[in-house]
Amino acid sequence: MTIVAEQFAGAAEALVGTRFRLHGRDPETGLDCIGLVGCALEACGKAVRYPRGYRLRNADIARWLDFAGANGLHGCRGMTMRGDVLLIRPGPAQHHLLVALGADRFVHAHAGLRRVVAQHIAAMAAPLAHWRLQPELETTWQR
Repeated sequence: MTIVAEQFAGAAEALVGTRFRLHGRDPETGLDCIGLVGCALEACGKAVRYPRGYRLRNADIARWLDFAGANGLHGCRGMTMRGDVLLIRPGPAQHHLLVALGADRFVHAHAGLRRVVAQHIAAMAAPLAHWRLQPELETTWQR
């Protein structure tokens, strides 16, 4: 794990308890899963480019993929590490981002619980996408 991955995971974990709000981008008023990832990136000094026009249910994941690439995340495989971002499908036409705190513990904006939570999720289907912060950003993100 890199320093920036640790910083990113810690920033996401610090948002636990923040209320849920669809399209939420500010911890003061609420976050959705994209807002959670974006706010954690911003806490690491990254300017974030957010997608627009998505709903709780979406058939197309192109915006999710574009969001990752536009914000310094690159596709990876293998074991989930602290600071990784996973795109999962929790239900039909639902897509959701999780920030890994470990191999089976994640931070995410839970619409049902109406807040950002940290949860153990041991049995999970393979993610639709698995991203990691680009290592070359390490020197530009250190504070």
